[in-house]
Amino acid sequence: MFDSHSHLSSATEQLNQVLSSLLAQYHRKKCYIGLRFEQGKRDMIQINVPANQISTLLQEKPSSNNDPDSGKNRPEIKGHAQEVKDYIIKRIQQDKPWILGTLTANVNPEKLEIIDLGRGICLAILDQSVKLEITDGQHRKRAVKELLESPDAEELGFAENNIPITLVLEADFRQCQTDFRDMAQSRGLDKSLLLSFGEYEGQIGITKHLVEKVGIFYGKTEKVKDSISSKKKLIYTNNFIARAVSCSFTNDPSNQLENFDTKISLLTHIID
Repeated sequence: MFDSHSHLSSATEQLNQVLSSLLAQYHRKKCYIGLRFEQGKRDMIQINVPANQISTLLQEKPSSNNDPDSGKNRPEIKGHAQEVKDYIIKRIQQDKPWILGTLTANVNPEKLEIIDLGRGICLAILDQSVKLEITDGQHRKRAVKELLESPDAEELGFAENNIPITLVLEADFRQCQTDFRDMAQSRGLDKSLLLSFGEYEGQIGITKHLVEKVGIFYGKTEKVKDSISSKKKLIYTNNFIARAVSCSFTNDPSNQLENFDTKISLLTHIID
């Protein structure tokens, strides 16, 4: 056991020396440790990038002027980047975990130098002038940029985070457009399922409490879909109850009741 541990420590030290030497050699370039893999006959590299490098490393090419061929992905959706930014700010201010999905970008393989270190581990090296072109994630990239430029950036501490990027080695413009289309095939979640996966607070917390603890709702509520099925003999949906909860407290069915005290003792008192 001791010999095995010593051997591992020695191997780790040797790897650190190799990486340090390579990173020093390429310090004038953009250099990232990556995991190289194949998927769907494509060559890809997964890298992690400090948040404060995202705006200079990535560039978006959205379509414009009613011309899909003018860009690699959809026209910018007004307000979507703000939604992403608001989500992150809210979670940070509440001292709660948050997550930003992996961005996808492409680069011409001829503009990328790859040093294979074995077992799929590699160094991805780019000249300072080279930018990665976003295939999926243009609104997330904009949200990151605006967060870093916000007057509250230092207080939020957002720059200390890393953003994962899946880098597709692809030079063909048409294939990049196809990649965006293929990645946009996912179906949005029904409102009831979003409520089911939500945090136990505010409108969602009260709704969950009612569904789990109150007899008229327990076992009779559809928690996944937005509509009920007669075959399941269900009467209500999560979304219906959530809207009713908000109406009962604020007369506004869309109110999230974010500032409402949802302690179980209070809820039990109200229900009783």
